[in-house]
Amino acid sequence: MSANDPFARLPEAASFTLTSTTVAHGAAWSREQYSGLFGVPDGKDVSPQLTWSGAPEGTKSYAVTVYDPDAPTGSGFWHWAVADIPAAVSELPEGAGDDSGSGLPAGAFQLRNDAGLARFIGAAPPAGHGPHRYFVVVHALDVESVGVAADATPAVLGFTMSGHTLGRAVLIATAEIPA
Repeated sequence: MSANDPFARLPEAASFTLTSTTVAHGAAWSREQYSGLFGVPDGKDVSPQLTWSGAPEGTKSYAVTVYDPDAPTGSGFWHWAVADIPAAVSELPEGAGDDSGSGLPAGAFQLRNDAGLARFIGAAPPAGHGPHRYFVVVHALDVESVGVAADATPAVLGFTMSGHTLGRAVLIATAEIPA
């Protein structure tokens, strides 16, 4: 992976497959995945469709995160975090990360993103800042519940699941707003 890899200093984990009908690995988000809430024209804040397979044996649940390490914050920007997805689930529909989490399976819940909202928030890189990468990751965990509260931050989720991560499936999308 390229510079500023959010997983470079974490323990290695098995890799498995993540695909999306919304975006291909390395491709740009559509306007549906840009943020109207942050004022991007035609942005819709629609979470991507995700399908995964080949998770490591012993997987008891999943978490999904969407993170922009290129945000000009010094700490990146968490766009979405979902915990406690049951192990029997292998897909989330497009739009699952709306305000109510309507497309999430029973037992799963959304944490507050860096905008303070428990939902998916789309891309909104500063105009002229260059391309941003969005790490869409499905984390395979060895516990049925990762044990974080719904009001925890995505960083707390990441810290808590670090000792329970069996595998990671990674898809990287991009976004850029010209100056």
